Amino acid sequence: MLAVILSGGSGTRLWPLSREAYPKQFLPVVSEDSLLAETIQRGLMLEDDLRVLAITNEDHRFVVAAQLQVQAPTRTDGIILEPVGRNTAPAIALAALAASDPEELLLVMPSDHVLKDIEAFRVAVRKGAEAARKGKLVTFGIVPSAPHTGYGYIRTGEDLGGYSEVAAFVEKPDEATARQYLNEGGYLWNSGMFLFRADRYLEELAEHQPDMLAACKAAWAEKQDDLDFTRVGREGFEACPDDSIDYAVMEKTGDAVVIPLDAGWSDVGSWSALQDILPQDEHGNVCRGDVIVEDVSGSYIHADSRLVAVLGVEDHVIVETDDVVLVADRSRVQDVKKLVAKVKAQGRLEHRFHKKVHRPWGTYEGVAMGERFQVKRITVNPGASLSLQKHHHRAEHWVVVKGTASVHRGEETLLLTEDQSTYIPLGVTHRLSNPGVIPLELVEVQTGSYLGEDDIVRFEDTYHRT
Repeated sequence: MLAVILSGGSGTRLWPLSREAYPKQFLPVVSEDSLLAETIQRGLMLEDDLRVLAITNEDHRFVVAAQLQVQAPTRTDGIILEPVGRNTAPAIALAALAASDPEELLLVMPSDHVLKDIEAFRVAVRKGAEAARKGKLVTFGIVPSAPHTGYGYIRTGEDLGGYSEVAAFVEKPDEATARQYLNEGGYLWNSGMFLFRADRYLEELAEHQPDMLAACKAAWAEKQDDLDFTRVGREGFEACPDDSIDYAVMEKTGDAVVIPLDAGWSDVGSWSALQDILPQDEHGNVCRGDVIVEDVSGSYIHADSRLVAVLGVEDHVIVETDDVVLVADRSRVQDVKKLVAKVKAQGRLEHRFHKKVHRPWGTYEGVAMGERFQVKRITVNPGASLSLQKHHHRAEHWVVVKGTASVHRGEETLLLTEDQSTYIPLGVTHRLSNPGVIPLELVEVQTGSYLGEDDIVRFEDTYHRT
């Protein structure tokens, strides 16, 4: 069995904690581990010989690689990079084409879900594997606990012994219809998790979406390996139709079956959903970080970087990060995406980046900015190195706060330790590396006429960035 983890989403409904460059699957929103790490762990617990294949995009590739290296260093089949987003059906087709055996079972799991009862999940997957080996295309339907309007539903058909035929996939209902589904029974939430043989999925695509399969095969034929990544051909993949597995295959095949799953599942699709799955105090509040409340009930309050004090509110979501504060009525949290759209429309960057920006070599964080200057806190991981580069419009001053820095500057190489500094004049080729065994921390002061991140000319890069 191969666990195929889909990790290309942007998670805008948990903004401002989740951003495009570092979305919710990489964040520890439920436990000390990220949702992606929990998903990897969940897969590895199913079988001793199960391996993991991740599918993501260029922007997220190094974060996914780092988490795979920590969670499954010896049990990964690598990372497939999509040059553009084309939804779940083509992504899964790439995984099926990558399978080492045509009859290998693919367990498809989104990277940003929560699932509390691992044993119940293991039992469901084993039952699903029996059906999948017979050629069935299995999906897992969540036993509904409420008339939820944020999920699609699956109407079950004939009972086949441990699983049922899929009678229909149903769009997200209004509240009255959702209550009707709950009262009638025979309806399950669509979890977005699937299990089938690689060859069976490709056969169904050939029958129902031949253009999609042809485009994926063309892209796969042009693939190139780069470090831990497999890049598929851009031209072929751009020509691929954009569609979900539900519409492209599962609604059309005659072999779809569903297994009911009652395992404390959530897609963490909103702030209210996150509040529902976390421990609450006696007033129904979830408080995370440095939070003080008085006369507050039914609220989710998250503090990232400072004290948040809340007085006399009910059913609110308040999320503080170091650059954004969100205040919302809990009943309106599905509309957070409207705020994100306004941020984009104003040409701001808070929808895309956190104040702390992750790079394959470490992180940088803006500390202060003014006319013709900018101050950053930079952390370089042990053994990591920035690209060999120069800038046309800015000079840089570096002060080492912790660790050891190896600095290539023009024709010379310097070794700097704590409290030592150096100056990189405008236009001079330079490179920063950490030869030590602890993170290198330094303060960078940039001065110049233009301080944008795109003022970088790269000559050489360990991570093959352009």
